[in-house]
Amino acid sequence: MRVATYNTELERKGPGLLLRDIAKGDDPQVKAVIEVIKAADADILVLQNIDYDLTGAALEQLVRRLDDYPYSFARLPNTGMGTGLDMDGDGRLGGPRDAQGYGRFSGQGGMAILSRYPIVEAKVQDFSELLWTDIPGALLPEVDGAPFPSAEAVAAQRLSSTAHWVVPIDTPLGVVHLLTFHATPPVFDGPEDRNGRRNHDEIIFWQQYLDGAYGDVPSDRFIVIGDANLDPLDGDGLKPAIRSLLRDPRLQDPSPTGAAGTDTADWSDPTPGNLRVGYILPSADWQVVDRSVMWPWPDDAFWDVVQEASRHRLVWVDLNGG
Repeated sequence: MRVATYNTELERKGPGLLLRDIAKGDDPQVKAVIEVIKAADADILVLQNIDYDLTGAALEQLVRRLDDYPYSFARLPNTGMGTGLDMDGDGRLGGPRDAQGYGRFSGQGGMAILSRYPIVEAKVQDFSELLWTDIPGALLPEVDGAPFPSAEAVAAQRLSSTAHWVVPIDTPLGVVHLLTFHATPPVFDGPEDRNGRRNHDEIIFWQQYLDGAYGDVPSDRFIVIGDANLDPLDGDGLKPAIRSLLRDPRLQDPSPTGAAGTDTADWSDPTPGNLRVGYILPSADWQVVDRSVMWPWPDDAFWDVVQEASRHRLVWVDLNGG
């Protein structure tokens, strides 16, 4: 069974624009993303940075173009969800950083799952409404010992910048639980390190979840999968979060590689360079058969396609029941 994660960067600057671009059939980026997805040939695919709309029309159009995934799942993300508060401390209201997660409109840059196998929607666990203050040991932002930007803002802030889902899928290898998320970048803030701290806690959440802090936990055949927006070695951010997750004995790190090693994103113009931010971490009971980052060499014919599609590269892992 091939499982994949891909930050498509299909988000658009206004509602309905992604639906327009997919439906018209000639958008270069959309065509490139579809080509990458088809080349990966994954049985289960987790997508980030794909706009959510209430009727699911954009995702439906994408599924129709792919013609390979009878099952799909998406819910309203925290991105662009208004709070009515100044969440970033700039003294203004209604900006994209004043939402529960960065976004110009509600649903911008959400998440979705595509699958060849049935998704057990009735048993999905959605932790996206969990308040940041409610997680054990939360690294809440402060300036001079005071909550940043205000006690009211901190009290209203959800942990998930996009979403945290546990999604069961009924596969030929048994029910598989996807523990999926898209964490905020640990940058674009000030000395309070609001985004860096939130990124840390969004990642640490999964270890707390596996510890049983938030309810029932699958005993086997689960996969932490998504965009952590944190490299264990390079770039900004609080590295202990991702290092701890990678070392967790309940998980294994297949370390998929491409032409840029284990890196999965190309931010080389001009900084911070290539980073590993996309992860597939199967539970320890899986047998890893193969893995890859779809990052071809520049002289490969597929190079132009992946460059057109996204600054991120699709990551896949082949798994057997163990």
